[in-house]
Amino acid sequence: MLRQFVLSFIPLFVAVDALGNMPFFLSLTSGMIHKQRRAVVNESVSVACLLAILFMLVGKWILQILGISVADFKIAGGILLLVISINLLLPGKSKFAYLPSGQESVGVFPLATPLITGPAVLTITLILLDKFGFLMTLISIVLNMLIVWIVFTSSQRIFRLIGQPGSRAFSKIADILLAAIAIMLIRQGIMETFILR
Repeated sequence: MLRQFVLSFIPLFVAVDALGNMPFFLSLTSGMIHKQRRAVVNESVSVACLLAILFMLVGKWILQILGISVADFKIAGGILLLVISINLLLPGKSKFAYLPSGQESVGVFPLATPLITGPAVLTITLILLDKFGFLMTLISIVLNMLIVWIVFTSSQRIFRLIGQPGSRAFSKIADILLAAIAIMLIRQGIMETFILR
């Protein structure tokens, strides 16, 4: 049970990347008073959690309608995650570069999606559901969103503690782990498609 929890929790923890998103959260909420910043945290985390759970509930049904197998989704999702992770690891690249500036409400976009619950989280959620079941996946989602809430709520103190270099280093490590998870998904998808059938 503990092993299943760890194996389901870690991929989502890496994909959500709470510490890596923290500097961007601070940038988006700079100039806000404490009450406004707390409202943004609550909105972004709740919407991100609902999106992940909703996709977990209907994602496989949508795939069945489209005639896409879980193995197909693993390969496609793995390739997508690999492209994202490589892009983030390249010098000068940023997952925030395409986001518009001047957003009046940042809780839903870009914080909730695509930063917290983006393509990586959606892909991994569906794969964890197939591998570990509904309850374990749901627990992993909720706990990871709780971690995001704690990190964002304590962001100013955490950022003063680890500084920008520490936050950037943690984000790069998460990107490398995301690339490794992507390779694993592609390998599993190919095995399920061509070997296990």
